[in-house]
Amino acid sequence: MEENIIQVENLSKSFDISSKEPGLKGTLKHFFKREKKSIEVIKNINFGIKKGEIVGFLGANGAGKTTILKILCGLIHPSQGRLSVAGNLPYKRRSNFLKNITLIMGQKQQLIWDLPPIESFYLNAAIYDIEKFEAKKRIKKLSDMLEIEKELYIPVRKLSLGQRMKSELLAALIHKPNILFLDEPTLGLDINAQRNLRKFLQIYNKDTDATICLTSHYMKDITSLCKRVLCIHEGCLTYDGRLERLLKKISPVKDILIICKTDKDAKELSNSGLNIKNQNQKEITITIKKDSIKSTLNNILNKFEIEDLYINEPPVDEIIGDILVKEKV
Repeated sequence: MEENIIQVENLSKSFDISSKEPGLKGTLKHFFKREKKSIEVIKNINFGIKKGEIVGFLGANGAGKTTILKILCGLIHPSQGRLSVAGNLPYKRRSNFLKNITLIMGQKQQLIWDLPPIESFYLNAAIYDIEKFEAKKRIKKLSDMLEIEKELYIPVRKLSLGQRMKSELLAALIHKPNILFLDEPTLGLDINAQRNLRKFLQIYNKDTDATICLTSHYMKDITSLCKRVLCIHEGCLTYDGRLERLLKKISPVKDILIICKTDKDAKELSNSGLNIKNQNQKEITITIKKDSIKSTLNNILNKFEIEDLYINEPPVDEIIGDILVKEKV
């Protein structure tokens, strides 16, 4: 059985915070005697991720997704539990571990603002002890994949957000990491830039067999890239499995709009015992369980004169939105 490249057992993380009352009195009280309390943001989480998987982390703002990624890449020390990433303890931040991972955050940047991206690429290559000739090869390959060439020689401050994000991605991948931690990588990008970035990540994953852990509030990122998702709610892991199964579990029915040819057919259909959602003259919307769609439609088509029909289901965004506000799925 293949070992997990990422293994997390009973992981918890708490932060100590101090609270202050408003006004001068509260400030003086806070200065001389601070009241601290502990907030548990990650609560006894367990999961494993295999090499080459693309896993999406879903959850509302403040659920703990970014904290988990920061623990996995060693920026935050866990309060309790055991974890292993590529055979390493992340918080020890050893050089062989750091050479195997990268962290990309949509709201942070590592490129030098007043210099062209190419200068930052060569700086990163030097930090990772990559020879200049090898660095040129890697930059050329990645820039071709990301479709940015002229942009490499333009100061970062003059690049568009999409061009900067592509450059950030190139800078983060120049050392060929085996594990990518992506926190809102398409944040603020337009539709085309988002699509291009997703396409690049799919190709990169296929070519290198890299493991990708992804958080995003753009549901297209999750549905396009991730077959497996982990749902985080108030620091707890509430679901770990295939996205397809989760969507079926949350939304086990479909709405079907049926347009009847005659008023008579519409009347008979509305009185046939089906679950009618709404009706507008000859247009009737019924709700059917997904596992009985075929038999129900066959029965309808055999009994009634139907002009047209449309099978609909709630948009993925709505379904995921329901997931984010539920405690358990």
